[in-house]
Amino acid sequence: MPFVNIRIVKEVIASDPEGKKAGIAAKVTDAIKEATGLSDEDVWVVFEEVNARDWYLGPTNVETRRRE
Repeated sequence: MPFVNIRIVKEVIASDPEGKKAGIAAKVTDAIKEATGLSDEDVWVVFEEVNARDWYLGPTNVETRRRE
């Protein structure tokens, strides 16, 4: 069973978290199904939401980079 763990900056999906996660999960699942022939139930997708201030690109967090 494929297990896909998606870490995403929380603020990116803040306007509609459930809808955006469902859309992403559907597309990821479809891609894996197409490549492997597995069914929907065989693909697991898990989201981990991370605050922008806790996600770093080098020494600077995403929250700071967005303000610059």
